[in-house]
Amino acid sequence: MRLTVDGKDIEINADPDMPLLWALRDLAGVTGPKFGCGIAACGACTVVIDGMTVRSCSLPVGQVTGAITTIEGLAVDGKLHPVQQAWLDEQVAQCGYCQAGQIMSAYALLEEIDDPTDEDIDNAMGGNLCRCGTYPRIRSAIKKAATLKLARA
Repeated sequence: MRLTVDGKDIEINADPDMPLLWALRDLAGVTGPKFGCGIAACGACTVVIDGMTVRSCSLPVGQVTGAITTIEGLAVDGKLHPVQQAWLDEQVAQCGYCQAGQIMSAYALLEEIDDPTDEDIDNAMGGNLCRCGTYPRIRSAIKKAATLKLARA
């Protein structure tokens, strides 16, 4: 089976019913997406497929038809994506377990909306749970990332 992951075409030998998360982690060596719940409720496994956030723990790899972007694919030539930089600047992460999924949801939001409102952020991030409760810092980081992204344009 062929997948496009972070801009690279890869070949994996996977059962089509295998969750995308396990295909990425165990077969493709992409470990950014994390296993959190296995039922698409926490968002730790979030990846972006053709601009849409997807919970990779519940999507069979055989149903993937687009290009997959993971947190590993955001930095370019060693330069962090504005969302990643804002996460560091705002010191969002505590335990860090949910952060790859949070960052991917924020990335997808900012690809769709350049200057999101609080309501836009809440809607986009609602499916990502943070046990450490860093939601105010997440919101601040998304707003900062929007500013950084616009400054790069």
